[in-house]
Amino acid sequence: MRDISIDKVDHLDRAVVAIRTDYPPGHRIPRHRHRRAQFLYSATGSMRVETADGTWTIPTGRAVLVPPGTDHQVFTTTVSTRSLYIEPKAVPWFPRRCQVVEVSALLRELLHEAVDVPPLHSPRGRDAAVIGLTLHEIRRSAPIQLDLPLPGHERLRALCESFLDDPDIHDPVGGWASRLRVSERTVNRLFIAETGLSFARWRQRACVLHSLSLLSDGRPIAGIAASLGYESPAAFSTMFTRLLGTSPRDYRAASAL
Repeated sequence: MRDISIDKVDHLDRAVVAIRTDYPPGHRIPRHRHRRAQFLYSATGSMRVETADGTWTIPTGRAVLVPPGTDHQVFTTTVSTRSLYIEPKAVPWFPRRCQVVEVSALLRELLHEAVDVPPLHSPRGRDAAVIGLTLHEIRRSAPIQLDLPLPGHERLRALCESFLDDPDIHDPVGGWASRLRVSERTVNRLFIAETGLSFARWRQRACVLHSLSLLSDGRPIAGIAASLGYESPAAFSTMFTRLLGTSPRDYRAASAL
């Protein structure tokens, strides 16, 4: 199925409903929730999923597991998705909070097949086998730590969300303190209490995660570094490697496989 809301087919008596959806650039899917668990794969482009406690960056070729009943909103580039909406009883192993995962070559092909499976396919035969194998492969998918915690503190969260739209590695803590009308020390205390990260660590992680969508879009590494405020591509690459364990160049090459 293509470009149809899950609400129109959620009633179907099948454990899995697979839908392909294409989104325009800069699209926002408002906060919502699904009765079913969701496996949301980015076939092209990238996305950011936001919940009450954090954001998850999904570059091209990766996916996010969204537990049933989880309030979330989605921010997209020009993206083509493959979504599996799964009855909770069929995936008792699903995580309790969102999780980004790798997508194997086999799973990628299965997802492309799954969206062409008739909604009311026979519970036996090839279509059922495709869906069943897809669930097995999802369970085997390796998790990736591409999440960023968000504070519950209302005014601080608003500043964090604004920062995510236009991150800058040198955005000074003093500016945040001024807008919150508190001391810089209080800003740091709030970040640690609300996210488990210091302001500087949170800012670094936010910038690196933001860069993933730019890498997926094919932007030059030097241009990405400059847009985030790094003095040089080398400085950006050092921070990227420190947080993700691989260089931006190697990360992009692996994503293209």
